[in-house]
Order: sequence, then C-alpha cells, then structure tokens
Amino acid sequence: MAFDSGNRWTARATMPQVGIDVGLRDYMLRVYNYMGGGLALTGLVAYFAASTGLYAQLAHTPLFWVVILAPFALVLLLSFRIRSMSLGAAQLTFWAYAGLMGLSLAGIFLVYTGESIARVFFITAATFLAMSLYGYTTRSDLARFGAFLFMGLIGIVIASLVNLFLHSSGIQFAVSVIGVVVFTGLTAWDTQRIKEMYWEGDVGEVAGKKAIMGALTLYLDFINLFIMLMQLMGNRRD
Repeated sequence: MAFDSGNRWTARATMPQVGIDVGLRDYMLRVYNYMGGGLALTGLVAYFAASTGLYAQLAHTPLFWVVILAPFALVLLLSFRIRSMSLGAAQLTFWAYAGLMGLSLAGIFLVYTGESIARVFFITAATFLAMSLYGYTTRSDLARFGAFLFMGLIGIVIASLVNLFLHSSGIQFAVSVIGVVVFTGLTAWDTQRIKEMYWEGDVGEVAGKKAIMGALTLYLDFINLFIMLMQLMGNRRD
C-alpha cells in the first residue's frame, strides 16, 4: 500500500479529470465517514463508561491494563496484518479499536468538567478541519516536514514515558505544547498522504482497506490533538 509516485502520475494521465475528481471525493468521504463514526463511538462509550461507574470499577482491577493496552494491540494488528485480513475483519477491528479507546478515555469525564470537554472538543474539531482541508488542497509537498514531525512524535513518546516516573508538571506542559504542534502538522501531512494513495487506482477490498487505514491515521491525529489540548485548556473538577 506504499505510495508510488510513478503510479500516481500514470493514473492522472490516463483517467479523465472529471472521473478523478468524483472518485477522489468519494474516496476521501469514505475515509472521513469511517473516522467520524469511530470518534462518535469513542465518545459514546467514554460517556457511558464514566456515567455508569464502569470505568471506576475497572480502574481497581487488573482488567484496567487490558483496557489500556488493547487499543495499542489493535493498532498494531491493523498496521501489520491488514493486507491479509478481509475487508469485514478490518472494519470490525477498527470499530473494536474505537470502542476500546472510548473505554480507556472515559476517565476524562471524571477529571475534567463537561463544559471544558465540550469546548476543547470544538477547538480540536475546528483545528483538525482547517489543517485537513489545507493538506487536501495545498499544492506544496508536505513530505519535507515528515521527518521533523516524526522526530517530534518520538520525542513526545519518550518524554511521556519518562514523566510517568518523574511526575513533572513542567515536562507535562512541554509535552502538551509540542504535541499540539506535532499533531496539528500531522493532520495536514497525513491528509495529503491519504489523498495521494488514491492515485494508485486500487479498487474493491484493497481500496476499502486503504480507506480504513486512512481513517485510523486521522482518528489518531484527532484524538491525540484533543488530549494535548485537554491537558492545556481543560478545567479540572473540584
């Protein structure tokens, strides 16, 4: 599923422009529909788990670590095994991932006020839409920023792991600020990469699985941007 520039330009040269525009629009709409559905499922599960006390009950049992680690395992499964999975299995894995993420993020409703969660969500949505639109429409090649963004992502992961032991508010603040910058940039870059996948001209299950992977990528950008902004702007409960 790697992007191949030769295939891209061949596809552009042989397909009528109207067909390209319609096909690309349908493909991107499919990606955004998957992503939006995943976010909706995550939000519903998170709210349900927090309001019913399910999250609080799991937090005091060994199952809590299963809830935390299972989404990561499903991301790895989709990333490395989606080629050999059927489209139905890939869809089921994506929805399972979104549901488990909701369960793992339910603690946000217990830590932050509902008003601040709603406010930060809309700020995240506006930022995401603006950057995704930029990534979709720009003629600039954003790949040159890819190495920088990837290095920033690795730095965030390392700093977050270190801070699990240090519990430093300064490090947490720095991680959140850098995280906002990194995931804002990744939203534009990933959107452009997903758009470029269309030029490979895949159809059927392959195209469907690409749409799922594209949706997963943008879903992760949105969720991580939301979490970073929540840490910076969220109002904690008394």
